[in-house]
Amino acid sequence: MQQNIDTKDRSTKANRLVKGILAGVSLIALITRGGFSFAVEPDVRAQAQHALAQLHEVLIPSSYSSELESIKATMDIADEYQRTQSDEEAGIFYNLVVQKTQVLLQKAVVAPTGAIPGKPDVAAIPAPVTTSSSATPGLAGAMGVYTAKKGDTLRLIASKLGVSRQHLISLNHLGKKTLLVNIGQQLKYDNRRIIPKMIEKGIVINIPDRTLYYFQHGELVRTLPVSLGTPSKTDNFDWQTPTGRFKIIEKIKNPTWTVPPSIQAEMEAQGKEVITSIPPGPECPLGKFAIRTSIPGIMIHSTTKPGSINSYSSHGCIRVFPATMESFFKQIAVNTPGEIIYKPVKVTVSEAGRVFLEVHRDVYDKKINLATEARNLIKKRQLSDRVDWRKIMDIVKRQDGMIEDITL
Repeated sequence: MQQNIDTKDRSTKANRLVKGILAGVSLIALITRGGFSFAVEPDVRAQAQHALAQLHEVLIPSSYSSELESIKATMDIADEYQRTQSDEEAGIFYNLVVQKTQVLLQKAVVAPTGAIPGKPDVAAIPAPVTTSSSATPGLAGAMGVYTAKKGDTLRLIASKLGVSRQHLISLNHLGKKTLLVNIGQQLKYDNRRIIPKMIEKGIVINIPDRTLYYFQHGELVRTLPVSLGTPSKTDNFDWQTPTGRFKIIEKIKNPTWTVPPSIQAEMEAQGKEVITSIPPGPECPLGKFAIRTSIPGIMIHSTTKPGSINSYSSHGCIRVFPATMESFFKQIAVNTPGEIIYKPVKVTVSEAGRVFLEVHRDVYDKKINLATEARNLIKKRQLSDRVDWRKIMDIVKRQDGMIEDITL
């Protein structure tokens, strides 16, 4: 009898603590068709400290000790970034502390119903870097709110977030020709992605969703919106990003761009001055950081054209937003394995049993029947009797790359 009372007391306290964390970190969760929407206040370090303090008020079972250590290690990483004045990276990891703490409390405490209400499906990690939620391993990214900063344009914000300008216009009811934003203006966004492939360690780049996924120890560490090779090709020129496995073979700070013969030939064909190399500096299209892969001619690099991110506009290389590339450059190691894949249709199921579908254009015209691909993926997962097939056909028709809940 006493044990039941203790369990009830602890459950009540746990629920109160989770609600306190949600209120204390100002995560506004609104149930929508596809999941939840979050807005995060700017003082993320205080939020993370508050979340950790709340953890100490609950008895966490020893079976979750590794997750508890992971949260503490994440806090240490965030503090180290703050000490080096890397504010963007610090904010990312502070937010990750908050999200991990919330998930751990929801999993580790005892509740009479077996679950704590309000469990989110998606981590609210601010752009341009997002990670997956351990609560929903199949999803990465977030539905959230971005606050415009000095120098931002709508196109630049879209590139940071890994969404289209039209997406921001539609979601925020802006004018169709909107280009500029005001400092402090808040814009809702949804940059969730279904993870196309889980690996133990390394990089996965999915061409149709223009996203780089980075894994460590079997978990998705971060995602980066990227720019990839232009789809158009001729008999003489083909700039589509190739698929295949690779390894990181070199990291270069302040690189010189040695112009490949194929691009020199294109310059000549277009009547432009043929350039053989561009030294480090503001004119170098590789930016300040470049990572060479084992695929000939293919690099992952920063860019002097940040507004091109989340598009198909390169000569095959993988462009990354400059501020994000700097932190990724420090994080990645030589010999890291990777793979470039082509997966326009993706399906996943949340822990709550919700089925999600994401469909992109067959941008490189590989003759993929998107409807058939969606149907096969759903049947393979034995989900045919749990989904709305009319909605699926509508999503396939739109091919807008937005995650949709297709559960009946």
